[in-house]
Amino acid sequence: MGDYTTIIIDFETTGLSPGYGDRTIEVGAVLISNRQIVDRFQSLMNPEMRISSFIEEYTGITNRMLSTAPGIKEVMHKLKIFLANHHLVAHNASFDSRFLDAELQRINHKRQNEFACSMLSARRLYPEAPNHKLETLVRYKKLKTDGVHHRALADAEMTAHLWIRMIEDIRNDYGLQSVPFSVK
Repeated sequence: MGDYTTIIIDFETTGLSPGYGDRTIEVGAVLISNRQIVDRFQSLMNPEMRISSFIEEYTGITNRMLSTAPGIKEVMHKLKIFLANHHLVAHNASFDSRFLDAELQRINHKRQNEFACSMLSARRLYPEAPNHKLETLVRYKKLKTDGVHHRALADAEMTAHLWIRMIEDIRNDYGLQSVPFSVK
């Protein structure tokens, strides 16, 4: 939560668990350096299966869009390069880390990056918030948003703005010059 580089990542998926055969259909990631978004990575991914009408409705990602998307393995190789050895953050990191780890395993790679959860951090930092869903916290802290939800890059960017605000709040509330990632 400080002046180091961090990648905020978000996945859209075919369902809730890679353990039940669910796959990724989109990834969005933003690189934060010095509390600014300095780079972005986004791609749809063809899961080689049809997605349900619920997922189409929920995400706005259609089977037609996925039919021409690059394969998951191709995207994961590119994502692995983008992630490098940066710290990772996701809102509900247990969900995103499970999918990231499962897809990396399919390309014979194991994640070494440390992961933090902005939702768990927000629960500690903002216990008075109405709830700790990403959209609620963005409204609660009056953060910038384009109003798009459940698309990977938009959610990663909203989480990045939230993460940056949490760093600022910790620095201001506790008089810290920098906030180490281990505080997460």
